Amino acid sequence: MTGQKSAAQVTASVIGYPRIGKQREWKKALEAYWAGKSDYSQTVTELDRIEAERLQHLADAGLNYIPVNDYSWYDHVLDQSVTFGIIPERFRQSLAAQIESCSQLDAGQASIPQEVADLAFAIARGTAQHPASEMTKWFNTNYHYIVPEWSGQEPQLLVNLPLLAVKRAKQVLADREAVLKPVLIGPYTFVRLMKGIPAAERSSVIAKLTPVYVQLLQSLAAEGVQVVQLDEPAWIWALNKEEQQQVQATYDALRQAVPSLDLWVQTYFEAVADYNFVTSLPVNVIGLDFVHGKVRNEANIKQHGFPADKRIAIGVLDGRNVWRTDLQAVVTDLEQTIEPVVAKERWIVQPSCSLLHVPLALREESKLPQLMVDALAGAEEKLVEIVTIANALNDPSAANKELLAASNAAVQAWRTAPERQRPQVREALKDIHQDEKLLTREAFQERLKLQEQRWPQLPVLPTTSIGSLPQTLDVRKARQRFRKGEWDLAAYTEYLQAEMKRWVEIQEEIGIDVLVHGEFERTDMVEYFGEKLDGFVFTQNGWVQSYGSRCVKPPLLYGDIAFRSAMTVEETEFTQSLTKQPVKGMLTGPVTILNWSFVRDDLSREEVSYQLAWALRQEIIALEEAGIGMIQVDEPAVKEGMPLHADDAVHYRKWTVDAFRLATAGVRSDTQIHTHMCYCDFSDMVDLIRDMDADVISLETARSGGDIVEAFSRNHYELGIGLGVYDIHSPRVPSVEEMEQCITRALEVLPARTFWINPDCGLKTRGEKETIEALKNMTEAAARARKKLAEAAAAPSHS
Repeated sequence: MTGQKSAAQVTASVIGYPRIGKQREWKKALEAYWAGKSDYSQTVTELDRIEAERLQHLADAGLNYIPVNDYSWYDHVLDQSVTFGIIPERFRQSLAAQIESCSQLDAGQASIPQEVADLAFAIARGTAQHPASEMTKWFNTNYHYIVPEWSGQEPQLLVNLPLLAVKRAKQVLADREAVLKPVLIGPYTFVRLMKGIPAAERSSVIAKLTPVYVQLLQSLAAEGVQVVQLDEPAWIWALNKEEQQQVQATYDALRQAVPSLDLWVQTYFEAVADYNFVTSLPVNVIGLDFVHGKVRNEANIKQHGFPADKRIAIGVLDGRNVWRTDLQAVVTDLEQTIEPVVAKERWIVQPSCSLLHVPLALREESKLPQLMVDALAGAEEKLVEIVTIANALNDPSAANKELLAASNAAVQAWRTAPERQRPQVREALKDIHQDEKLLTREAFQERLKLQEQRWPQLPVLPTTSIGSLPQTLDVRKARQRFRKGEWDLAAYTEYLQAEMKRWVEIQEEIGIDVLVHGEFERTDMVEYFGEKLDGFVFTQNGWVQSYGSRCVKPPLLYGDIAFRSAMTVEETEFTQSLTKQPVKGMLTGPVTILNWSFVRDDLSREEVSYQLAWALRQEIIALEEAGIGMIQVDEPAVKEGMPLHADDAVHYRKWTVDAFRLATAGVRSDTQIHTHMCYCDFSDMVDLIRDMDADVISLETARSGGDIVEAFSRNHYELGIGLGVYDIHSPRVPSVEEMEQCITRALEVLPARTFWINPDCGLKTRGEKETIEALKNMTEAAARARKKLAEAAAAPSHS
């Protein structure tokens, strides 16, 4: 496959592409296999078919470079861990025979062998004997990767998944003119993402991995591969001198080992921190983000130039949002800012990052207004945009200029559309920082006293859950019947109330202290609120992978946000009427709604967050007026949205806190505000969490092994806190003893008076049987911990 345009032309590429298929066929195939409803032969046939269809579509789009090995059956980081034999110790012991068989595979095959897939699934999902590996956010996105675990193991090319991907692609695209571009995580980023490597030891681990990278690249070159993309998004952070020396040595070794191979290093999500160092490396192509890192990357190019012996891959379309790009503005900007420094024949145009983060296609959404459809661009539409830019740069014909003008007209029509504007909302928020009462409550210790008086029946170490309860097939079918009009509102309400009543009884029988209504009426924690607020619309098929086979359908936040009427009061008030135990009201917080939506690109995210907070404030007051005294406002995505450059993060921290307080500070002192965060490293967020001033925050700690406890051991924290004692993203049910150990460890650094016990996230995706068993173990662990506290309090002092 040659696929190169003639020497003096701009070429087109993408960094990565969605995996899931138009109807989420990928998800369905995986879940059928995990459930035992299809055998491996059927599964691999279907997953290979989806990959082949994807490759053909990329080739049909007219790209010059087609990514391979970015198609994963679970997670590309996990795939690389398996490729390099970075297997967690617990699985190396229990699955030793399976791992050995992975290293003895038939060199001529192309499909992924079952033992390899099952090994990856065990690491990602856990087994009956061992918990799953930790999962966390991919930089500041809502994509979750499986964190590699380093324990000093010797890296090896255990199974060459990139080579298998190339072989499959060559079978599919044998007659196509395009260059296959295997995608790997670069050595520095791969090590930077690993768990178990102190910063001072990163360089030594990179050195250990270098020979394996060399072996892998040599195998790809032997297969006829011409270019390999090495993703180094971690270069947005500064490397110390030792790290720079090791990265230089590693890339020197790669260059010497495969002199015929074009090495393409790709950065994204922001500007690189060490521009001169990065551009000095012995590689052929350097990819830079000119959307989220536009200001800094352009400044670096203007100040320092760009090497004459390298090509530049220019990220000009937003790979993380769904709004159509003004292609005329892009072409003009490139010609004014990049062409004076880098000649066009060395340009490769592409999106800013992998298109994994956007839906596959959006122009087929038949239920949206045509004006909005014309303003949208999913992955398929972005392929057209990127090829249009390349064509227009290569051939400024009247036809191509007309395409650019049409793009500009469509974007301008959307930006000025009157249905997006609500002046009364902007007027209400113009002076929010001038009124201190809007953002502050009474001091926590005073609130705590009043809350303890309001709920004297709560024991020390009260138990609760995060909010959602299992959504069975029956629940999903009931929601579909209502949406299709088969049930009227009365029938649907009757069904929901029966489920709430059943689960109140289950929670009371288990012994949960603070109950939840279960959120059976909600498909998604953001979509539910977006449907009830002005300023949102929803797609039918705008699915995006979040983790594993879990896909989400982010709403489109297109205009000014306005509160219409109460959104959660009816269900919460009904559930509270069934029990004497407190029931929490459950809301999604403003910053999470912001970060888990595709947000308009004509206002600052700060301004949009205040609009969301103002609407939620009205809902929270409505819950309080209905007698609900505990209200949880979940903010799992605060860390996810944090800018990656420290200077930018300072302002973000300020306005996220202000948005949360704007939403929650309107309640009485004896109303208890809870919040929840999960699947991020919170060690650097203790101050932000404190500033949010929630009465109780629950944090994930189960998969991370309680690492967050270390952060609280270094920082005094006086507000209420619950550290999740078991992982809900795995079907495994931990024992009472495991949960008790989590509680005991946390109580070494946190006061029992303000400590809560809960799972680490919502239970929506779990089965009823395992949920009930796990919650029973949790309440038993809490009972044992209370007993130990009582015994310690009663023991005579030896002072």
